[in-house]
Amino acid sequence: MADLATTAVAPPIGASLLDRKKHAFPSWITGALVITSLLGGLVYVGFHIAGDMGNVTVVSWWPYVLLGVALLIALGFEFVNGFHDTANAVATVIYTHSLDPNIAVVWSGLCNLCGVLVSSGAVAFSVITLLPVELILQVSSGAGYAMVFALLIAAILWNLGTWYFGLPASSSHTMVGSIIGVGLANQLMNAHSNTSGVDWEQATKVFKVLLISPAVGFTAAALLMLLSKALIKYPALYQAPKDNTPPPWPIRALLVLTCSGVSFSHGSNDGQKGMGLIMLILIGTVPTAYALNHAVTPRDVQQFVVASENTGQIFNAHADSKGILGPDARATVTEYIRTKQLQPDTMIALRELVQDLSHEVALYKEFKEVPAREQANVRNDMYVVSEAIRLMQKSKNPAFTAQENATLTAYKSKIDKATKFIPGWVKVAVALALGCGTMVGWKRIVVTVGEKIGKEHLTYAQGACAELVAMATISAADNFGLPVSTTHVLSSGVAGTMAANRSGLQMSTLRNIAAAWVFTLPVAALLSGTLFWVFRHFA
Repeated sequence: MADLATTAVAPPIGASLLDRKKHAFPSWITGALVITSLLGGLVYVGFHIAGDMGNVTVVSWWPYVLLGVALLIALGFEFVNGFHDTANAVATVIYTHSLDPNIAVVWSGLCNLCGVLVSSGAVAFSVITLLPVELILQVSSGAGYAMVFALLIAAILWNLGTWYFGLPASSSHTMVGSIIGVGLANQLMNAHSNTSGVDWEQATKVFKVLLISPAVGFTAAALLMLLSKALIKYPALYQAPKDNTPPPWPIRALLVLTCSGVSFSHGSNDGQKGMGLIMLILIGTVPTAYALNHAVTPRDVQQFVVASENTGQIFNAHADSKGILGPDARATVTEYIRTKQLQPDTMIALRELVQDLSHEVALYKEFKEVPAREQANVRNDMYVVSEAIRLMQKSKNPAFTAQENATLTAYKSKIDKATKFIPGWVKVAVALALGCGTMVGWKRIVVTVGEKIGKEHLTYAQGACAELVAMATISAADNFGLPVSTTHVLSSGVAGTMAANRSGLQMSTLRNIAAAWVFTLPVAALLSGTLFWVFRHFA
């Protein structure tokens, strides 16, 4: 730990841009812009929450107190996320003097906002699938609240600790570790009740992305740096900034463009990690408003009913003639999701759920017309059907024909449209939290990335190459619905450009970053598992 502290206060290389007392752009202008954006965003969020709650009957204020606390913690995680990941995006433009720090953090926040707003939600719900299915279905119970509070608080604590020492730690890594801790604790606390823990198959897929991303960042950035030197004969591009002079405008435009791309990609990927949890919180506390997507049109509902009939016929065709439907079809399908083992009654239970959903939805014609007491049940039935279809198609058991797979995929997409949605105000709230976190706590991480990875000052080409690779990698992961670490990709990309340029690397910093990378998963898992155990004794 002493080594970490030494790294955090090591003298900067040359005159740091962060030590300037005067900025090229008046800080009061950026301050006014930030305050205006923040107030506008809060008004937007408040207006839409009030609209969503308009038809909700308040029986007890206690769930809404829990809702407020949970939302504050979830947005607090995104706020701290801004310290780490978004700060990486502005490091290169600040240390190449392409943008004044005040301008850089505000511009990055706006690009994050745009990325969050256009995000599909695929990453958000990919992260959610790592959680134990029982806790997802019982999110409104004490166990559900304990799960959400434990994993969010654990992630915040670890992120704050690594930020304090100026270490670029991964919020993605931290969140995955926290989820694993909750899953393991849930399984250990209910060892004799067949309670599920971590979905290791899904977790392994996430692990692979998180493990490979630093190597991809280092190698791709190094190769891009070498390729640039071979093909682009523009000497100024390979020079370090002189004093506080901005680079020539073509280089400046390139660096601002890459910073914008990384910030946008970060918003579209990392910004989603908290969204899925926020949706679980909303579903658990206010199912009447958020369990089902009320924006789904009557025409979509009609198509859902038709697709349900076709899907029910497929399940009926593959049903085991020896199977007998048990008393709880959802419990049967949930058991299949937990074990991934088909039982004689699995297909029969799925057929029953699909038929029940079709009849109930057809009866009310719109999801918003489903009675309040039934909304959570309909949503849970849809969730387990969707997950069961996903697992069956992935394992190819049973062996569906190409036509059957197409029908099931179409049906699943209609279910997901009804259950896997993110309201616009949630995206705005997350974007505001990310942006505010970046503006408040960006300096520690920026100093590490800009001054303490290489032995020489970051050149324009190095900054551009590292950010281009980060932007491409994050965008690719976002398209596949996978969480990836902006921190790891960008910091390893900077190291790769330093190695390719033979600028030298500060091994003490790299060792500390690697140590944070190695310990993030187990420490976050231990923290969240312990917190879950404690909270379960009170909930």
